[in-house]
Amino acid sequence: MEKNHKIVLFDGVCNLCNTSVTFLIKRDKNDVFRFAALQEEPGVSLLQKYHIDPKETDSIILIDNGKAYVKSSAALRAAKYMSGFYPILYGFMIVPKFIRNAVYDYIAKNRYKWYGKKESCMIPTPELKQKFL
Repeated sequence: MEKNHKIVLFDGVCNLCNTSVTFLIKRDKNDVFRFAALQEEPGVSLLQKYHIDPKETDSIILIDNGKAYVKSSAALRAAKYMSGFYPILYGFMIVPKFIRNAVYDYIAKNRYKWYGKKESCMIPTPELKQKFL
């Protein structure tokens, strides 16, 4: 699965994260992405495989070609594979990582307060089930 697809790990109880996954699915015209919640298998297994501590990485994680990317690097790399004008956003990689991640961390820190939180992870519709690991 990792060889053929980019895997997006996300906070399954975060409303902003779930909205972002839906946004990504709608713009995944080439069926590049597969998704897994950080709180469930196989997300937990992938965190262990890539030695990522979810307490330290309060973030979206993109697994691309056997390498795990976190925070702004994950989001911008994901944009590269989307349809429309979104790949242009990958150009923001030229901004130093400490600046990109400071903005990312500020949003991540406040996401539950601003967007809310679910009691459990999202359950994909039958049409979208094959997009989830």
